[in-house]
Amino acid sequence: MADLLTTEVSDRICKHMNEDHSEAVKLYAQVFGGVADATAAELLRIDPTGMDLTAQVAEDTVPVRVTFDHTLQDSEDAHQTLIAMVKQARSPRQGA
Repeated sequence: MADLLTTEVSDRICKHMNEDHSEAVKLYAQVFGGVADATAAELLRIDPTGMDLTAQVAEDTVPVRVTFDHTLQDSEDAHQTLIAMVKQARSPRQGA
């Protein structure tokens, strides 16, 4: 059974995403957070309904909230959802 989305699990997911998947985090801010001109982003927190990020836009750091299309059940659901979101965010770019 996967872990529930506790604060500790959120922290673990955020650390992993920020360290190993920074481009994906930036895509979340750009595509799902509506901050198309973000040059970088950091995942701060993930909860069952969405994720909180900060995005770097020029000299400013702006808060971003991305709401999921469903309520996450556990850490495995979060994992699968984040993968699906990055695939979706990249799909229009493949034709560019």
